[in-house]
Formats: sequence, structure tokens, C-alpha cells
Amino acid sequence: MLENSRLSVVFVVRKLTSKIDTIKIYARVTVDGKRAEFNLNRELPVSLWDEKRKRGKGFSKYVISLNKYMDQVFTGLHEAHRQLLQEEVEITSARIKARFLGEDDRGKSLLDLISYHNTSMISVLRKGTMKNYYSTERCIKEFLNEKMGVEDIPLKKLNYGFIVDFEQYIRKYKPATRMGCTNNGAMKHMERLKKMSRLAVKLEWLEKDPFINYKLRFEKTERQFLTERELQLIEETTFNVPSTQHVKDLFIFACYTGLSFIDVSELKIDHLVKGMDGNDWLYTKRTKTDEPLKIPLLPKAMEIIDKYRDNDSLLKSGRLLPIYSNQMINRTLRDIATACGIRKKITFHVARHTFATAITLSNGVPIETVSKLLGHTKLSTTQIYARVVEKKVGEDMQNLMATMKLKKVRAGEVS
Repeated sequence: MLENSRLSVVFVVRKLTSKIDTIKIYARVTVDGKRAEFNLNRELPVSLWDEKRKRGKGFSKYVISLNKYMDQVFTGLHEAHRQLLQEEVEITSARIKARFLGEDDRGKSLLDLISYHNTSMISVLRKGTMKNYYSTERCIKEFLNEKMGVEDIPLKKLNYGFIVDFEQYIRKYKPATRMGCTNNGAMKHMERLKKMSRLAVKLEWLEKDPFINYKLRFEKTERQFLTERELQLIEETTFNVPSTQHVKDLFIFACYTGLSFIDVSELKIDHLVKGMDGNDWLYTKRTKTDEPLKIPLLPKAMEIIDKYRDNDSLLKSGRLLPIYSNQMINRTLRDIATACGIRKKITFHVARHTFATAITLSNGVPIETVSKLLGHTKLSTTQIYARVVEKKVGEDMQNLMATMKLKKVRAGEVS
């Protein structure tokens, strides 16, 4: 049956009822006597149509452009026919038309892919991760609209050129509510699009991954953390506003446990248990990776838990500590830093970095143990903090040399 499917592609015209001297052009696909037509969305004066050649006549720019477009349609329909023959499926005029127009299963669009991914992953990925994918989807839609003048594109047009152009758009992308993307922010968008393109290959919606020659270029960033002295300054400062004091306590608690904001906010009273050593531990799991966390509580962390142990509202809700929104906490932490004379930009996540550096690694805790306490799935993630500690060691040695030099000067003054 496949070899007997005879294909014919011709262009036909019909007069417009509103403009008697103007025609509309259609492509007609015929396979074994069965037809399928579609409108080319092109019009032409009757006088400029060559019925014998089935093309426009003359040498005006419009006619030349029209004839080139019709040649592309003609070639594209034959290419669709060739693809279907290769796939060994039944050849029909309707199927050739659908393949050419991108309306069959192999003719999925970019937004079809994004929609499929987000719908299928919503029960697999975390809410925060899905929020990032929705952000990438919004950027892609705005790029299509602003830079390409379309609402969607066939998936086959997701090529290297599209990827490079999208990256440049993302780098300059500035939503009304915040600053533009940093390099790593742009790379995160590209990373998410790359993951979705690989999904398209697995689904056989794409023949090959368009990212095959594209390299993600993340820049190494320095992890902000507090020194022991800076942490002590915050600990020793008392605030009159209850919510500010609560935020301070939450931050200090995270500095001594290494928990992220979401993990602190989900702590329940029954997560506090007695360990095999008879001491107080937290048994929970990391929300981001589902990795189990077993954290022996340092005295300062236990002191904060004890402070809120008899809080009625916490007892009713079963929560271990009071909680506020991440935005409110970060805003308050900026005020706390200012009040303590700390010039660093402090967010709640700085507490996690402080635990890894100032509290554990700087005090000789093995990196393998720190990795376990942080709930990292790879030791290489924890090694980032080790590099920070090496920098701190260098700074400490510089301070040591300065101190020794000062002692020599003072000794000289005494003599």
C-alpha cells in the first residue's frame, strides 16, 4: 500500500466574494484520489495569476516572494510525504497536510512540550521547583511574542539559533518587579529548557537534542556566611519588637542546625526526639531532596526550642517554632544586620552557609559529617563550603601576621 500511494500537490485559486477581481490561493494535496486542502492565507489580483504554471506572474516583489513561498510549501508537502513513508504508516492526504502544518503527533509545538512537561511533573517536582518552570515558561512566551512576533512555534524550530537568541533575551530580561537576570539566573532558565528538550527527544517529538552543541556556563559564586564574631553580635542583641526577636531566634536556630527556611518552617514537635546517645536530636527530612536528616542539637539551638516550648499557639498547631514568610524574614534580617553593624547582605539562607563554615568546618568537623548534616546528596556540593573555609584560613593568617608585627613594634617601644 505504501509504494502505491501516489501524491499530487497543486495550487488552486478561488475568487473572493468581497473583491471580485481578487483570488485566494489554496494548496491541494491528493493521495490516491482523495484530497485535502488548506488556505495559504495569500491573495492576488486575478490578472497576476498564471493558471497554466499555477504561480503568480510578473516580476513585482510581492509576486516573487509569493512564488518562493509556494515553492517552499510544495517542497514541504513532499518532505512530509517522505517522512511518513520512512515511518511506514498509512499515507493519506489528510495525514500529509497534518504533518506539514505541524498538527500531528510529530508536529508538536514548543508550548505543547512545556505544557506536557509542567502537567506531568506537577506531582513529581516540589512547588518551588515548579514555580521556577512556570517562570521559564513565562519568559519563553514573552520572547516568542516580543522578539519573534508569534504566540508559538513548531517544536522543530527549537534549534541552536533559537537557543542562542533566547539566552541573549533572558540576559536582558527585566520583569517589572525586580532586576534583570544574573549570568547564573539566565543559565538556570536555559537548564530548564534543556531538560524539556531532552524530554521531547525521549517522547520522539524531536529527532535530536538541539542543545547538543550548547554549553551551560555557570559562574562560581562566593557563599556568604557570618564569622563567629558577627554571629555573636546578633546573638547578644535584643530587639523590642516581638516579631523581630522571633526572626532573630529563627535565624540563630538555623545557624546552629543548618536547616533551610522551608525545613525550619515545617518542623513539628514530634521531630524532636532523644537520640541513641541520650541527647536531643531532630529527625526530619530535607524538603528539597527528601533526604533524611538526623541532627544532634547544639546547646544554642536547644535553648531556642526551650524558649518557645510553652507557647500556646505553637502547642495547638504542633509546630516547634514560630514562622513567618520568607520575604518578611529576609526584610527583617536586613534591619537586624544594620542594627548590629554588619555590612553583609544577610538572608535566611546565610544561616545554612554559616552552619557549614563558621560552626562546623572551621571547628574541625569532617566534611563527610557536614555533608550528612546538611542533607547533601553529593559531597562535591559540600566541598564548595570547604573552599570558603580555605579562604578564611588565609584571612586568619594575614591577621596573625599583622598581630605578630604589632607585637614586635610594641616590644621595640618598651625596650
